[in-house]
Amino acid sequence: MQAEWTLTDTKLLDSVILSTPPLNAIPIIFVPGIMGSNLCDLGNRPVWLLNSVKGVPLRLAVEWAKRSAGERQEILHPERTKVYPGGAVPKNSMGSEQHFQRRGWGEVSEASYHKFLLWLEKKMNWERNPANWEDFSHSSITESIGVGERMVRKLPLGLVMKMSGLPEIAETGHAVDPVTSDELLKRSKSSFPVYAFGYNWLASNQDAAGALKTRIEKIITENNVGAIKCKQVILVSHSMGGLVARACSQLPEMDKKIVGIVHGVMPATGAAVAYRRCKVGMRDEDFGAGLVIGSNGREVTAVFAQSPGALQLLPSEDYGVKWMQVADPRGKIIVSLPEIDPYKEIYLERRKWWGLIREEWLSPEGGMPIQWRDFVVNIRIAQEFHRALKGKYHKRTYVFYGGGPAKKSFSKILWRIAKGIAPTEPGTAPPIASIPSMANGDLRTDGSNGLFVGGRTETRAVNNVAATTVVSIETSHWVLHCGGHDSSGDGTVPSSSGQSPRKNNKLNILQQFELDAIQHEPAYRDYPLAQQVTYYAITKLAANADLK
Repeated sequence: MQAEWTLTDTKLLDSVILSTPPLNAIPIIFVPGIMGSNLCDLGNRPVWLLNSVKGVPLRLAVEWAKRSAGERQEILHPERTKVYPGGAVPKNSMGSEQHFQRRGWGEVSEASYHKFLLWLEKKMNWERNPANWEDFSHSSITESIGVGERMVRKLPLGLVMKMSGLPEIAETGHAVDPVTSDELLKRSKSSFPVYAFGYNWLASNQDAAGALKTRIEKIITENNVGAIKCKQVILVSHSMGGLVARACSQLPEMDKKIVGIVHGVMPATGAAVAYRRCKVGMRDEDFGAGLVIGSNGREVTAVFAQSPGALQLLPSEDYGVKWMQVADPRGKIIVSLPEIDPYKEIYLERRKWWGLIREEWLSPEGGMPIQWRDFVVNIRIAQEFHRALKGKYHKRTYVFYGGGPAKKSFSKILWRIAKGIAPTEPGTAPPIASIPSMANGDLRTDGSNGLFVGGRTETRAVNNVAATTVVSIETSHWVLHCGGHDSSGDGTVPSSSGQSPRKNNKLNILQQFELDAIQHEPAYRDYPLAQQVTYYAITKLAANADLK
């Protein structure tokens, strides 16, 4: 058993206070989102390293902005990559580099997560006396004579505490269950070492769930040291990491070894934007992120189609129907899919232009092509994962998601048909009604946000005051554009998906928070309210841990 010595003053006769750490450990394991874990090739050379330069993964952005679709396909394949544990770790007084490496922090994005993980480590462990936890207050907290006749604050049982920064309403119609002094006193009996778990986000989330199970068992074993006992862990997830954590909690014995789970901005039933990115990339959604993830559909598809983990972000059957639509020039909806099955009706549609994948994009120049049948296998893996996870949550689950009035996410994907720039060659424009049934080969696209019916690339002279300029333009009878944000959310996950846990399993969702103005990727790093909600949930879960 370790002990902490605190010298209270330099005077020889002053008391020396010996404070022993709690005899129980409840490790907190953070599970990142897609692209939030560092990856290397099978020769241990980093290929996806999220080290921070002034708060952003600048080197990664510069490197991947230059990658072609073929290079992306060759490098980012689940069978040619693995987790890289040698990413940057903190250098401060809270622990040595080796300490943080052992905790797994080098496996996850320094830019996105380390600031939050350090905050959480300090919040959960630095002060042992719950009466001194500054986020919780009550007028009945008193002082009494302690060691060496010093005044010590004491927290009595039976109080309903006020927690700073916590809203009174979690979401419409649901008040926040307050923290009690009994729960704080229970929490004070344990220490909470903070770990991180990196996983190969290209492979199936079911594979990651199995690896997380192994890590949980290892962490529990290593925290049973001397007189200190450890039986359970708490999981905190970001985005797709929530799917990993949920799947892990359903594995044998895991419900007993996990106290509970905190899910942040989880695409609980999927996100329609995953479909959109396969079609038109991210350039018009987020230019900077598009340079890394893929500016156009060719670049995104090259990785997405061969990655079961990424495909598991697509809307599942639970997401709902008719989320992919086509509208005529007057705005009238002429197609709404899926009617029942998104896998058959959209993802595996091989011929029509609105299917998830253009088959020729599976064979980019300079890549390592996959066949249509390989893609079909990956879709079936995603479908099986979705169905196995449907409505399943750990019995103690807390959730927060992005909401509010602003429309900054995609709940539906709307293709708008408009008249194009008339081609110089004569020809009759096909009727609008025929467009939804057209094949991929009937429309031209380079993977950016514009699909052209008829016409061609033409050069035309443009006269201005200074001179005549020759420009290249795309002519067409019709042009289709993918619409913009249409719903509340966090920019990636629409609120309809983020809030679905309570709808699909209200018994196991102990509290669910709608947070306004939150963004998806920096949710834990940049939003104090998200941090405070997580702190609240962990405190509640700690009071339910098995310490016997």
